[in-house]
Amino acid sequence: MDYKLGEFVRFVDEKREGYITRIFSDDMIGVTGDDDFEIPVPANKVTRVHGHVYEQQVTDQNAAQNVAPSAAFETKGIYLAVAPDQRKGSVVYFHLVNSTSFQLLITLVTEKGKELKGEFAGIINPASSTRIFTASLSELDMWPTFHLQALYFTTQNIALPEPLKIKEKFKAKDFAGAKKPVPLLKQDAWLIRLDEEDLVIDPVKLKESFFKAPEVKKEIAKPLQEVDLHIEKLRDDHQFLSKTEILKIQLEHFKKSLDAAIVHKLQSIIFIHGAGNGTLRMEIHKSVGRNPHVKTFMDARKEKFGYGATEVILK
Repeated sequence: MDYKLGEFVRFVDEKREGYITRIFSDDMIGVTGDDDFEIPVPANKVTRVHGHVYEQQVTDQNAAQNVAPSAAFETKGIYLAVAPDQRKGSVVYFHLVNSTSFQLLITLVTEKGKELKGEFAGIINPASSTRIFTASLSELDMWPTFHLQALYFTTQNIALPEPLKIKEKFKAKDFAGAKKPVPLLKQDAWLIRLDEEDLVIDPVKLKESFFKAPEVKKEIAKPLQEVDLHIEKLRDDHQFLSKTEILKIQLEHFKKSLDAAIVHKLQSIIFIHGAGNGTLRMEIHKSVGRNPHVKTFMDARKEKFGYGATEVILK
């Protein structure tokens, strides 16, 4: 079985098709269709859809053509860009992004348990990127350890840096920040720097650091009338967060918005928390119930929100 995550396949025995979102074993894969349900299916019961050009592959092949060449020789700028599948976000692709002017010889070997597996070996040209690995977000805890090495090459009269050697076991916290635009991929991705930037010391800033700057009073921004607490509205990396972390983030945003509403003397504010299992709603009601600045609270416009929002009336 030589299927890969992200490939588009069609079922042999029924009218169904979708993307491979999980590989259970050499003989069993998971396929997710338009209904977003993943179905386990034997690998010999699906077939590739010929002529189906995957958008991500086209991006990788053509990305370098759309980047303007730099006049200066760039010696730094090697990244691992982790980008979600633009159709099925449960699949992520690892791209080696070479922003330097060096040609790179890259090897990637993964380690799981005591087993080593060669995943990628190839040359990456200056100002280009190549996909080197594919993984499923739902199996983040089972991702292997990465052993990545890079050799530098150029025909110019430039000193070659020492070979790059990286050993990394990725965790959810590595993707805690927001995704950033990656021009070479033409999409947003989590960026992980592999080579270190040169340390540049600014004498003026160093001198200024010895003098204590006057404290600046922070201005509290006026909150929106309706505050959406759904985690996908608050964090770009919500797929990697546990239920406990999600609840903590939602409550922190709720408290911050409530305090801002009190400072700006709003008459009321609505918190959209969703119905869910009721945990967030209960915590919000508990908090506003003992807040001395709250006059009362109630379910906000049921015709619009159902039981998924709470309106807080302030004194």
